[in-house]
Amino acid sequence: MNLAQIKVDEPGPSYVLGHSERELERLTAQARLIDPITRRFFQAAGIAPGMRVLDVGSGAGDTAFLSAELVGAGGEVLGIDRSAVAVRAATARAKDKSCCNVTFIEGDPTETDFEDPFDAITGRYILLFQSDPTTMLRKLLKHLRPGGIVVFHEPEPHFGHSFPPVISYDKCIRLFRETMSRSGANIHMGLKLFSVFVSAGLPPPTMRMEAVIAGGSNGSEHVRLLTDIVRTVLPEMERLGVATEIGVEIDTLAERIYAEMTAKESVIVARGEIGAWSKVDA
Repeated sequence: MNLAQIKVDEPGPSYVLGHSERELERLTAQARLIDPITRRFFQAAGIAPGMRVLDVGSGAGDTAFLSAELVGAGGEVLGIDRSAVAVRAATARAKDKSCCNVTFIEGDPTETDFEDPFDAITGRYILLFQSDPTTMLRKLLKHLRPGGIVVFHEPEPHFGHSFPPVISYDKCIRLFRETMSRSGANIHMGLKLFSVFVSAGLPPPTMRMEAVIAGGSNGSEHVRLLTDIVRTVLPEMERLGVATEIGVEIDTLAERIYAEMTAKESVIVARGEIGAWSKVDA
């Protein structure tokens, strides 16, 4: 099943990345590099066989599918997203994967009522798009059983860089960071997770950070991790006056970065990937 086969006939929620066909495809490509990191966060947090998990802001479903593997056939994962487009895409993927322990529904997770509590609440790249992440997290806790787990994976773009410097890569990071910041995203949410958890009434979280990193000729897919998301937000870059399509030259951007990277035998470091998790009192 190709995500491009899914009809997109309605807008998603009003956040900068949207839920276009291309964006849903980008999310699945991103997952190939990021899922191993998220898996380690989830496992360290205690996501285990037999658990019932609520995956918040499921998008195309990647983190829900990851949790489904961890909880096994005896567990259950419910993915919820405000976008009907994303829910249709994730549901189609679940059917294609014959994944029987995952269900996706449309809705606001802070306002939806569930019949039974969950053993864990998970999310990836969710809180940075919330105007009040603390309030959102506090409201989500009503869905968690006593002794349950909360684990979120959020980015920290400050750590993205290259060495020896790849000018085009570093410029790309700066433009993306500025665009996200001007659009209202909490771009330092990864580092804010500690204060958000504590302010929401959770115990001080355990935290870990990893990053996607590559050097020289091994870096083509890693370069795409950045340039694909820049392509997604390019209209917003232009609207905010951060950059123009002519200035970015998006159609050749990945090739230019890769050529400079290999010529200099440089190492590129993507954004920081930060995980935080807490266990509520039993």
